[in-house]
Amino acid sequence: MSWGTELWDQFDNLEKHTQWGIDILEKYIKFVKERTEIELSYAKQLRNLSKKYQPKKNSKEEEEYRYTACKAFLSTLNEMNDYAGQHEVVSENLTSQILAGLARYVQELKQERKSNFHDGRKAQQHIETCWKQLESSKRRFERDCKEADRAQQYFEKMDADINVTKADVEKARQQAQIRHQMAEDSKADYSSILQKFNHEQRDYYHTHIPNIFQKIQEMEERRIVRLGESMKTYAEVDRQVIPIIGKCLDGIVKAAEGIDEKTDSQLVIEAYKSGFEPPGDIEFEDYTQPMKRTVSENSLSNSRDGKAEPKFGGKPKGKLWPFIKKNKLSLKLGAAPEDFSNLPPEQRRKKLQQKVDELNKEIQKEMDQREAITKMKDVYLKNPQMGDPASLDHKLTEVIQNIDKLRLEAQKFEAWLAEVEGRLPARGEQRRQSGLYDAQPAPAVNNCAQARESPDGSYTEEQSQESEVKVLATDFDDEFDDEEPLPAIGTCKALYTFDGQNEGTISVAEGETLYVIEEDKGDGWTRIRRNEDEEGYVPTSYVEVYLDKNAKGAKTYI
Repeated sequence: MSWGTELWDQFDNLEKHTQWGIDILEKYIKFVKERTEIELSYAKQLRNLSKKYQPKKNSKEEEEYRYTACKAFLSTLNEMNDYAGQHEVVSENLTSQILAGLARYVQELKQERKSNFHDGRKAQQHIETCWKQLESSKRRFERDCKEADRAQQYFEKMDADINVTKADVEKARQQAQIRHQMAEDSKADYSSILQKFNHEQRDYYHTHIPNIFQKIQEMEERRIVRLGESMKTYAEVDRQVIPIIGKCLDGIVKAAEGIDEKTDSQLVIEAYKSGFEPPGDIEFEDYTQPMKRTVSENSLSNSRDGKAEPKFGGKPKGKLWPFIKKNKLSLKLGAAPEDFSNLPPEQRRKKLQQKVDELNKEIQKEMDQREAITKMKDVYLKNPQMGDPASLDHKLTEVIQNIDKLRLEAQKFEAWLAEVEGRLPARGEQRRQSGLYDAQPAPAVNNCAQARESPDGSYTEEQSQESEVKVLATDFDDEFDDEEPLPAIGTCKALYTFDGQNEGTISVAEGETLYVIEEDKGDGWTRIRRNEDEEGYVPTSYVEVYLDKNAKGAKTYI
């Protein structure tokens, strides 16, 4: 099967066919190029999608990713990022293994095709030239034969005519001989050219054209083979990334299998546990005795439900819950205290522990830097040509000062942490039920402490809860306007200066002595009084409290 023998007369069709083959190859190159662009675009969109749902650093979202379900989602995002990377690999491999090679091959193929068909046209032009020479020789031979025949007839006619002179007859005879000689020469030339043409024609159809067509056939077959190899490479490029894509999907499955609902439930407890114990039994309030009615959590609960509170005699005294709530809301609007005293004990302990750990890490970092500078200084001392040791003194002094500052800061937070850990129920007792309260039954204190908590026992200050507080505060405003001041239950000495800038707080100076009118109920605040007109809350850690167990005005419970 050879194009040279089978398609010897299909030069033009072969030229069209080979051009079509190059067009197909270029079409496939364009297809692969568009595929690479799609892969890159898809990879970019996947990366953007993964980045869009990544938790923002130092935000609430980052804290949420402690939960196993959120960790699994984060793992999914990371795996999708790797998944996008494999599509980029596909694009790069298609470009390097197919596009680059095929682009060069197409240019080479065009040059080869052009050269082969140029040779073919050259052979065609040569055989056409030979044919024209043959036709010209043939026509000349035919013309000379006719001229010789006419000259011979004219000579015979002249020779038969008796009226023609001998000289005319001789002239006609000579002319006939000349024409006859010319015909013979034309015949010999025509015969020679014919033989030459036949030889050229045999070479053309049996040697030149078969060789040229054979080259064209081989060129076309190479093109077909190259196209097939490119298609195989196209599939292999995808096949190579399948194991890694499978690992990405396996990673997503593994992350999903790592979700533990029990662990997440425990994390919820750790995140929102206040550290308070549930309130005790409500004490019986005997209104038959000549004493003031004490505040009970039951009355507050009824107020929250919108039910009217039965009144016996004058207004009840000592209702502090709405005022304290407004104080808490004002603290929320202001800056949080440095010692996190605005948080419940358990949450405060966690924040303080976190702060201590951060400070310890910073201290360790500074110590490592100090050690590195010291070593570098020793090197400079041993090898002065490497540097001046004195140039490091300023940096070393600065690092030592930073370490001292961080240690002082850590000691301050460790002291607060030790204070909080001494109050937590895990220690076997609560501050509100410690020896300082031996003269006061625990349930009543629990009731007052619970008044500082939100209705569900948590410290979450949600917007809906704030709205509820505002309504309650409005309901009780009239009653608080005429309240008598609470009696002092002890004294306190200010350990630090405190600028009370929020509503419900009071400013104190270091060393100042004031009256305590309400003990810390576990939220980190103590209510004090300077005189009849000045009272408010200060952080418990800022004062040293001296309680009078037999203080005048102590409440009596039955």
